[in-house]
Amino acid sequence: MANARFHVPPPINEPLRAYSPGSAEKASLKAKLAAMMSEEIEIPLIIGGKEVRTGNLGTAVCPHDHAHVLARYHQAGASEVAAAADAAKKAWADWSETPWEERAAVFLRAADLLAGPWRDHLNAATMLNQSKNVFQAEIDSAAELVDFWRFNPYFAERMFEDQPISPAGVWNRVEYRALEGFVFAVSPFNFTSIGGNLPTAPALLGNTVLWKPASTAVLSGYVIAKLLEAAGLPPGVINFLPGKASQVGDPVLAHPDFAGLHFTGSTPVFQDMWKVISHNLPRYKSYPRIVGETGGKNFGFAHPSANPTAYATALVRGAFEYQGQKCSATSRAYVPRSLWPAVQAKLGEQLAAVKMGTPLDFRNFLCAVIDKPSFERIKGYIDHAKSHGAEILFGGGCDDSEGYFIEPTVIRTDDPHFRSMEEEIFGPVLTVHVYDDNKLEETLDLADTTSPYALTGCIFADDRAAIGHLSKRLRHAAGNFYINDKSTGAVVGQQPFGGARASGTNDKAGSMANLMRWTSLRAIKENFVPPTDFRYPHMAEE
Repeated sequence: MANARFHVPPPINEPLRAYSPGSAEKASLKAKLAAMMSEEIEIPLIIGGKEVRTGNLGTAVCPHDHAHVLARYHQAGASEVAAAADAAKKAWADWSETPWEERAAVFLRAADLLAGPWRDHLNAATMLNQSKNVFQAEIDSAAELVDFWRFNPYFAERMFEDQPISPAGVWNRVEYRALEGFVFAVSPFNFTSIGGNLPTAPALLGNTVLWKPASTAVLSGYVIAKLLEAAGLPPGVINFLPGKASQVGDPVLAHPDFAGLHFTGSTPVFQDMWKVISHNLPRYKSYPRIVGETGGKNFGFAHPSANPTAYATALVRGAFEYQGQKCSATSRAYVPRSLWPAVQAKLGEQLAAVKMGTPLDFRNFLCAVIDKPSFERIKGYIDHAKSHGAEILFGGGCDDSEGYFIEPTVIRTDDPHFRSMEEEIFGPVLTVHVYDDNKLEETLDLADTTSPYALTGCIFADDRAAIGHLSKRLRHAAGNFYINDKSTGAVVGQQPFGGARASGTNDKAGSMANLMRWTSLRAIKENFVPPTDFRYPHMAEE
């Protein structure tokens, strides 16, 4: 071990590439997209650093061209989970004892590999398999994941520096140990960066991981797994287990070495997993850490003093970027009646200019929703609005003949408890409720209590006193709260992300708070001059 105290390079957020017309970066990415569209690859499991093929195959397709197969991937079952748990246990012995600087170096190297030679590959995988336009892929699978891998080591170093006081003659210290057992990382389809962060944040702290990527994002997950291998991650530290949720999740949660869950996905799934974990507590060797970020029904609230153009722009971006498939997407809007005509006009003006189609065309703002079940569920909300007295102001069209395309849709309802105002849709649907200006307080109550979620929300106002008032009234309504900005777009190191209530445990991905969950502290007291007699001073006299 080196006789030196090393420091992680101070991180800065990864700059975004513009992919402007005629640029070398656009030509390079276009070439990678064409190459990946021309091939069909086979994706194995990765257990203990070895490729495993089960023969139980799933397909990775383009949501915008669902007949086009990008890859066929092998799916894990109970026997593969058992093998992965054994591999994780074997790797844990060395990895948990590896100096933290050496562990950090793996992910710092991964960040530089992704920022450079691997950038096109992961962006292209995300665009094709998850139907993200070029900008949405760039901010996600490139910049945000690079940020996670650079900021997390920096946060870990700061965490390790938090040490107790030591009076004279005593040296007190705390060490941050890995959990005893493995962490189960379950990642969603909608953010490649989350797919990269959920397994690597615990691994940075010395844990070993079983990682189940979403079945609709296996391609980008596989690229991440191979990138980490190229960065020097030892075999067995992160085991890659695509497969059906029950076939992977049930045996994982039944395993006695299960020590933690790092989850992003739906609220019902997270709640079901928590129930299973609770039922299985007697068989575990320790109490598992449970960290989850789940759903959202995020609001965009306008005060009468708001700038209507800025507010309308925030609604278009917040509700419809990546087809509304963000847990942070703006899904319900509260607009004062005095402002509504201007807001409606600006919404119509901007939505008329929105283009939808394949991510291969960089002019498109929207692409396809992720799969057939999502398409049917989202369409069901639009059909319900049409048949139950709500007004479809913009959009409403749905077509799955070639890809799973749903137009950006704005619904207006006079009922603040209309179904699409209350339930998470996870698609390009925004529901607007116009309120009377003199009912501001009642409408703030609606914004706070209508939904069980509390993930993100935004307010728009130019009146400074109103900003303070709305911020106070909606204090607990959102874990990420935006003032005069859209409800999406949290940046690592700037806005730690997570919500409370039904939106999760609010352990704030991209912060020291999240890393704290993956450690088990040991307090150490060293007495330099220990006593040599059991008697205390008070015992010298009756």
